Amino acid sequence: MFDKLSRLKDQSNIVFKSKFLANLNPAERYEFLQLCHRRSYKEGEYVFYKNDPGTGMYFIEKGKIQLTIGNPDDETAEGIISELELESPDSFGALSIGYNLRRKSSARCVTDCDLLGFFKPDFEVLRDRHPQIAVKFLQTLTNIALRQLETTARKLAEVSSEQLALNIQFQTYYEANREEKV
Repeated sequence: MFDKLSRLKDQSNIVFKSKFLANLNPAERYEFLQLCHRRSYKEGEYVFYKNDPGTGMYFIEKGKIQLTIGNPDDETAEGIISELELESPDSFGALSIGYNLRRKSSARCVTDCDLLGFFKPDFEVLRDRHPQIAVKFLQTLTNIALRQLETTARKLAEVSSEQLALNIQFQTYYEANREEKV
């Protein structure tokens, strides 16, 4: 009984505080979470590794996750370690739902963790059953991706030049459009 109440509290924390579900009303959040899968991980266990295919996102129900970018064996600029620690109601891996991307970081459990996974097939079910919820969710992902792009371009301009940052953006846009036409 206590476990069930604790789990309900943890899930309600996700439902009402998750930034990815913020633009959904409570009924839509409920429908979304019904498609999630509970996964339990032990302290020190990896949820995924850098460069793995992005197959879905995770909501932290209980525990702490550490996202790590970089390689401790690589002493070049690319090997610089960056770490971010997350806990409930945080989530991670969201851009893998809307985009075909490889993981940019590794996700390791700092403590024992209970996660709710939402994967690409779950999104397809959501899209078929509740297209309006799927559209709202994709809008959130798109806004996050655009903010990341804007921040990255601004920081690149600070360390190099605005011209280089814009050239990279335009080149990437051109290459993406050319690939779609092929």
